[in-house]
This record gives sequence, C-alpha cells and structure tokens, in this order.
Amino acid sequence: MKSGAQSAAAAAPTTSATSMSSRPRSASLSAPRRSSAGKNDGGARVRVAVRLRPRNAEELVADADFPDGVELQPELKRLKLRKNNWDSETYQFDEVFPDTASQKRVYEVVAKPVVESVLDGYNGTVMAYGQTGTGKTYTLGKLGEEDCADRGIMVRALEDIMADTNPENDTVYVSYLQLYMESIQDLLAPERDNIPIAEDPKTGDVSVPGATLIQLKDYKSFIGLLQTGEANRVAANTKLNTESSRSHAVLLVYIKKHVKAKESSNENGSRNSRAPVIRRSKLLIVDLAGSERVDKSGSEGITLEEAKFINLSLTALGKCINALAENSPHVPTRDSKLTRLLRDSFGGSARTSLITTIGPSPRHRGETASTILFGQRAMKVENMLKLKEEFDYKSLCRRLEADLDKLIVENERHVKAVVDAEEELHDKLNQARSRVAEAEGKLASALGEMSLERSRYQKDTEELRRQALHHVNDIKSLEKKLEENAAGLNSQKEREIHAERIKHEEEITNLADNYKRQNLNLSEQLQIERTLRLQLEEELSALRSSSKQVPEQCVADQLTELKERLDKERLTRENLELELRMLQNKENYSTGSTEAIKNEEILNLKKKLDEESKQRKKREEEIRNLRYQLAQSNEDAEIKRIEKGGSGRSSFGSDSPLNLHRPNILRDTINGQRATIAKLFEQVGLQKILSLLESEDADVRVHAVKVVANLAAEEANQEKIVEAGGLKSLLVLLGNSEDETIRRVAAGAIANLAMNEKNQELIMGQGGITLLATTANEAEDPQTLRMVAGAIANLCGNETLQVKLRDEGGIKALLGMVRTRHPDVLAQVARGIANFAKCESRAVSQSGHRVGRSLLIEDGALPWIVANANNESSPIRRHIELALCHLAQHEVNARDLATGGALWELVRISRECSREDIRNLAQKTLNASSVFQAELRRLHVSY
Repeated sequence: MKSGAQSAAAAAPTTSATSMSSRPRSASLSAPRRSSAGKNDGGARVRVAVRLRPRNAEELVADADFPDGVELQPELKRLKLRKNNWDSETYQFDEVFPDTASQKRVYEVVAKPVVESVLDGYNGTVMAYGQTGTGKTYTLGKLGEEDCADRGIMVRALEDIMADTNPENDTVYVSYLQLYMESIQDLLAPERDNIPIAEDPKTGDVSVPGATLIQLKDYKSFIGLLQTGEANRVAANTKLNTESSRSHAVLLVYIKKHVKAKESSNENGSRNSRAPVIRRSKLLIVDLAGSERVDKSGSEGITLEEAKFINLSLTALGKCINALAENSPHVPTRDSKLTRLLRDSFGGSARTSLITTIGPSPRHRGETASTILFGQRAMKVENMLKLKEEFDYKSLCRRLEADLDKLIVENERHVKAVVDAEEELHDKLNQARSRVAEAEGKLASALGEMSLERSRYQKDTEELRRQALHHVNDIKSLEKKLEENAAGLNSQKEREIHAERIKHEEEITNLADNYKRQNLNLSEQLQIERTLRLQLEEELSALRSSSKQVPEQCVADQLTELKERLDKERLTRENLELELRMLQNKENYSTGSTEAIKNEEILNLKKKLDEESKQRKKREEEIRNLRYQLAQSNEDAEIKRIEKGGSGRSSFGSDSPLNLHRPNILRDTINGQRATIAKLFEQVGLQKILSLLESEDADVRVHAVKVVANLAAEEANQEKIVEAGGLKSLLVLLGNSEDETIRRVAAGAIANLAMNEKNQELIMGQGGITLLATTANEAEDPQTLRMVAGAIANLCGNETLQVKLRDEGGIKALLGMVRTRHPDVLAQVARGIANFAKCESRAVSQSGHRVGRSLLIEDGALPWIVANANNESSPIRRHIELALCHLAQHEVNARDLATGGALWELVRISRECSREDIRNLAQKTLNASSVFQAELRRLHVSY
C-alpha cells in the first residue's frame, strides 16, 4: 500500500528548482488574525533541509553492487535523484546535509534560527518528515546519554532556551504529546487519553488544554521528562526499522519572557518609566511517524492499523501543503488532528523549519522521491510572522507603588535632617554671636584702659617737660650767680673755684642734655604705643569681618593672642611709669646742695640709662622671639590643616569662603614655611636641630621632628640628615614615642628618606621595617597609617630587599592597614603591592632566580587584590590592575589567579581599562599563559 503523502506529492510534476510564489491569504492554513498583543512583522517562507542517512548493515550487503539512489551536492545546496544509470533529476533546497553531517551542525542550521525567533517572541515549529527508518527520531529526539555529540534538536533547543531565560522573571512550560491512531495522548501522563483540541474563537490559536503542563526549572528536569515521554511512546519492530515510531510526537514549549522597559527623560529632567513588556511564544518540535509501504514493512494486525492511521494523517498533511503551495482557495485543515495541531506552522504566524530525511538505498527510490517532492512543495508555503507581546501594567503598578513608598520615606528623612541641621546651625550662630559680643566687650574695655594709660602718659610727659624747664631755669640762675661771682675772683683759690664751677657747669649741661634725650625717647615710645594700638584696632576689625568665616578655634586663638599683647603693653606701661619716677627722683637729687651728691646722682643716672638701654635691647630680642614663635605657630596650624585635609587641601574644603577670597593662602604659607625652615637651617645648624629631637619638652620634639621632616622632603638635604644621624634618631622616635603627632611626622620623614635607594638599605639594616610594622599594628589614626604605608610602599620598590621585607612582616603590615578603609591609606597599600609585584616580575624575567609562587600570594594578598581590582577610586584601581598584570606574567602564579577569581578581572582589564598600556599588558599576559588559555577555552570565553 502506498502512503497518502507519497500519492499526494506524486500528483505534482517534478521540477529541478523551486521558486517562491505569493499566494492570497485566504489560502493559508489558518486565516489571518490580528491579535491585540500581536505585531505583524512580514512574511517568512518555510525553510526545508534534506538529510541523508548513512547505509546500515543490511544495505551494505544488499546494495553493495549498486550506487546510492541520490547524489548530494552540499556546496550547491542541491541533490540529484537517479532514475537509472544515465538519467537523474536535480532538486534545490535551503540546505543539504550529507551522511557525515554532525548533530550540532544540523541543529545550528535548521533549528537554532527558529529557537532564537521564539526567544524574541515569535511562534516557531521544527518538524522532521521522511520514510520510516531514515533517522527522524535520531535527528530530533536523541538524548545523547552515551555521547553528548549525539544530542538531538529537542535537547539542544531546550539548552539554549534555559540559558537565555531568567528563572526569576521568565517561565518555561513543557507538554509532550503523541498522536496515536487519531487520538491525542499525554506522554507525561499516559492515563490521559483522547485529549481534545481547542481553538480560541477570537485569535484562532490552537491549544490542548487537557495536556500536562510542567514548568522547567533546570536542564536536568527536562532530560527526565524526555526520558519519561520516550518510554511511553508507542514503537514496534518492522522489516524496515527495528524501533519504528507508531505515532506522531509533538513537544510543545511555552515561553513567557519579560522584556526590560526603557526609561526616557522628559523636559523637566524626571524619568518616565514604561510598563514592562511580556512576550509569549510557543515552540513545536514535531517528530512525524515515518511513511511506509505495507508490502515492504510487513505490517500486520495492530501494526497494520497503525500504519493506516499514520498514512492517513500524512496524506491530510500533504493535501494541505499542496493546497498552500498551489494557492488553493480551500485548505483542508480539519481532515486530521495532525493538520489542526500544525495549523499555525504552515501558512500561519510561526517561523517553520522542515527537515526531510531520506535513505541512500536505490530500492526505496519511490519513497525517497515522494519525500523530496513533499519538501519541494513545503518550500512554497509562506507564513506571516507575528510578534506576540503585551504590557505588564500590574507589575509596573507594583513597582511604582514601591518607588512611591521609598520616596515618601526618603522625603520624611530628608525633611527631618533639614530641620535638625537648621536647629544646629541656629544654635551655633547664637553661640558665635555671644562669643563675638563677649570679645567686643573685652576689646572695648581694653581700649578704654589704653585710652586712660595714654592720657596718663601725656600727663607724665607734660610733667617731665615742666621739670626740665625748671631745671633749665635753675641752671640759668646758677650761671648768672657764677657770672656775678666771677668778677670778684682775684686769687688763685678763686680761680680754682672758678675752674671747679666750670666743671660742674659742664656736668650740669650734660645732665640737661641727657634729660632732653630721655624726653625724646619717651616721646618715641609713646608714638610706638599709639602705633601698636592702631594695629590692635585693625586686627579687631579683621576679626569682626571674618568671625562668620573663620572657625571658632581660630577666633579663640586670636583672642588669646590679643590678650597676651595687651598684657605686654600693660607691662611696658608700668616700666615707663617706673622710669618716669626714677627720672623725677634723679631731678630731685640733682637739685641738692652739695657737689658730691650731684656727682653721685649723675653717675647713678648714667648707670640707669645703661640699664635702660640693656632692657630695651632685651625687649627688642623678646619681640623678635615672639614674632618667630607667632610664625612657627602659624606654620604648625597650617601643617595640621594640610594633614587633616589630605593630599594638601585645606580642612575648610575647596568650596569654603576662605578659599574663595584667599586662593593663594596655602601656597604662600608653604613658601613662607620653607623660607623659615631654610633660614632656621642656616642659622641654627643641622646638629642643633637633631639634638632637639631628644629634648624632654614634648612641644620642642614635635617642632623639631616637623622641621626634620620638611628638610627630608628636599633631596639635597637627605644625605646630610642621614650622615648626621637623623635617620637613627627618627627610628628611635618612631619606636619609643607615644605621641601620635610625633609618630605620624616621623613616619612621614622616614617615607621621604625611603625614596632614595641607598637610604632604603640603611632603613632595613637598622630594623626600620620592624618598627614600621609595629606602628602599623598599633596606630589607629588614618594619617599616621598613610605615612607608614607610604614608607613601606617605597621600600617595596627595591628588588634586593623583597625577601627580607616579607620575612620582617612588611607585606602583612600593609594588608593589616586596610582595616581603616580610608581611601588615602588604601591607595598607599595598593601602590606598595604594585611596586612589590613589579619588582618580582622584573626579577623573574631578568634572572629567573625565583621559581615558586609570589610572596604576595603566599602572604594572602590575592583576595584583597581581586576584591579591589575594580575599586571606585582611580589611584587604587590603577595600582591593583598593574599588580594583577605583573603577577600574571609568572606562569607559576596562573593557577592561583584562575582559582582566586583574578582571571575574570584580567579579562575585564584587557577590555575596559582606561589606560592603554595596562590594557595591552593584560592582553599580552592572557595570550602568553597556557593555563589562562585552557581555562578560557573550557568556559567558552573570548576576550
């Protein structure tokens, strides 16, 4: 008995090529329907491929003297069907597979485009058609349990679907049916028999509501379902096939996939969220039972009945294909349940691929020709693809409600924070106003006292002037008396008295001159006091104008300084009053009656004048010292602000009002500081400065170590400091001092000295790395740890000291300092690790003396390196990326890097690093390492 499909196909004339022809939509297997959620994307022809089965053992014996019935031309995508030894017919297909074609290639050419289309939201069908025993079930349903290369289209399609879907948002359901003797049975639940077919009256979609629908969670569960279905499928042993499928198997895969909604910005800058999109698609994989001739298959009894139903359903399918190919106005889709199930696959909205399987034996030329003509007819069928998607408004509503609740909570917190901040600022403003008012009151009282003192000075000056005039009058009266007595001098005694009188007159004249000079000095002193008062008034005005800008500590410091200057002025006033009283006493003594008293007073006056000159010089020296201390205190305050701000910034921040109107204050302070230190270095000498490091006064030690640290920043001074024993003194301070400031500045000075390679060996030789490691373990201040990390990082750059540095705890000290999580500390740690890795890489490439793993990996640095390889801070990320590249250049480290997760970071660096040199180094390292190459091939990763 010849199959109905073969007879239907034979009714059409044979052709050597196939051309696509358009047809009216009324002739399609399913009438055109427009779904509310569907989008018409244009036509797509049914793609048909031919696969040739290799000869089996029976054919190798029976057909040994005969050539194959077909000749394949895969490169031209066509085959020749031999009529006899001298005549053949040529047919063109979308793809032609020889008997050596692999399962993977068949899947990628025939089924993978359909699977990708289904994942994009379109329906799809993959179907196998051919004579029994030509490999349809092998092509579609082979599980590949013994050899993974034998996996069929069903297994490979579900692998791709599960890999492309997200289990959290997407769902995949599977049903597995068989059409046995025109009865639909559930292969996953055999008790369900004769399941009806339902059609949606609105959309015309065909479904099987009574079939078992199982949601897939992973790939293994699907393999179990296939095994269950294959065990329940009806098969029988015939002459043509020992395991001949006696039913049509249909695998239905339903996919519900969420598409992430795109966000857009409106004119106000806010974001508009679109509703999420859901795409629903269906994939049918149909393994048709093979057409057969009863006289060849030897079917009888129940197998004969099965063969009848198989041929009837295939005949109905062939009629539909012929009607669609010939643009017939009527397509008999209701003649069989098979054609009803495939209503959407031929002439509908699904993307369809058909693979026809044929055998090589010339004995079955009729069946082979019928199969080829069936494929030729199917190639003329064109489907209209439709994208089935809908908006998930419920999900969008839930997400917007959650966002609204989150915004409400954040708004409440923000309002509360603003209110608290306003209250705190109001309290601080009131405190600042009260302090400014208090300072103004104190200043007003100080100015009042100064005004009273000035008036007293003026009165005392007037009194001195009157006394001086009185003395001048006395001198004139004395001169007059002397002139009167000069006329009566006749004897030698009178001449002697006259000479003595002249001498006394000269002394009195000198005394009067001294009084005049003293009076001038007092006037000059009064003018100086007035100038000082004007300076204080200007400082008060500056304090008032900057009270809202300068922090409270600065205001307090200036008030303290002002108070000290007022006390000095008061002391000066008291000294001047004492001098005035002494002058008055001297004037009283000068008016004595005896010449001896006058001489004694003159001598005393000279002594007092000498003492005053010495005191004046002493006060001038004190003023110079006070000025130097003031400059030093300003320098210390600026250094503290620099240390607190990090990387040279002021603690007020870059947007502070002080920075806005004084942009060069830091530069001027640093220049002044350097000039002051250089002058101090020249005047005092290095040995004197270093001796102050051992002073018992803590403040003196602090100032001395700061001076040494600033001197060490200049390369010209480093050798002098080391030769004078400064390095040893700094190490002693670092190890013995409990003052955090001293330890921080000492560590900074050591870091400056460690930039010199010669000094690095001296530091290591004097136990410097041990002291730095101890300080790193004990200190908690981030700035101290930054200085210590910087010193160790400089030492890590010396190739000859690496082993000793590691043995004395240098690497572990670096890793221990990451506990602060301060970005400046982490940057120094990353720099040290990069220096160490670079020196290791250089040592291996130049001399090759190290054969073991990196010391960094042995000390446990790899997890921190991997965790910070993509750090947000650019300096940290750059150093870590460089360290990874250098570690990876040593092949013995490759296995640790791969297992520790560093391989993925190297791949990322080779793709995304902003610096081209590091990116090229990463690519070169990946290409050069056999371990990395093997791991990337195993994971199917390209870079």
